[in-house]
Amino acid sequence: MSLIEHLGELRKRIFIVLLVLIAGLALGLFFAKPMYEYLTNTEQAREIGGFHTFSLWDGIGIYMKFAFIIALIFVVPLAFYQLWAFVKPALRPHEQKAALRYVPYALLMLLLGISFSYFIVFPMAFSFTSEISRSLGLEETYGIVQYLTFLVNIVVPISLLFEMPLLLMFLTAIRILTPAGLRKMRRVAYFVMVCIGVTVTPPDVVSDILVAIPLILLYEFGIIMCVRIHRKQLQRDAEFERQYEAAALSD
Repeated sequence: MSLIEHLGELRKRIFIVLLVLIAGLALGLFFAKPMYEYLTNTEQAREIGGFHTFSLWDGIGIYMKFAFIIALIFVVPLAFYQLWAFVKPALRPHEQKAALRYVPYALLMLLLGISFSYFIVFPMAFSFTSEISRSLGLEETYGIVQYLTFLVNIVVPISLLFEMPLLLMFLTAIRILTPAGLRKMRRVAYFVMVCIGVTVTPPDVVSDILVAIPLILLYEFGIIMCVRIHRKQLQRDAEFERQYEAAALSD
């Protein structure tokens, strides 16, 4: 395929992902209200005592935030599949099968990321910020948009970062990354993880560490899995070379 044909194929894959995102947003609008009722009846929401709206557009904004989170559940696995479909012609049959196995796990890792960020990181961040406000003698009057924006800004980035091991494994399976290269990038990766941990959590050392450490562990887990994949690739390459040399000698 020429460069133009590759770009056309990439545009096709991106277009499919965007279509599913739009469909997911439409579907998410039907589930937005039940999700809103659940989140506004949690322990953190009850501590606030009531939410307020400061704009006529707040209700629409709430619906769209929930719709986007629901749409991600459908879009992330599909995005992995479309990435696999884009590089599939360049892969050997066994590499195609190996890379395709990552697609179902994309949904699992996304759900794990949502659970970790919502049940562990969010309560910790909410508790810290509320204690600071109370220690200053401030009356807590929160807008619903501010509360949900705070929640989404924590849940979405961490949930997407839980896809990192799968992405590293996929790129290793298609021979774009190697374990040696990932080890060389370790310092940069750690710095990025710490920056993300500081950004999405309250400004205290304990919260930053509790988020940064799982992200670093995910990166290290990705390296371990990439080593296994790379070792199998080397074994298959060696076997192929032996078969090729045997065929050449027989001729």
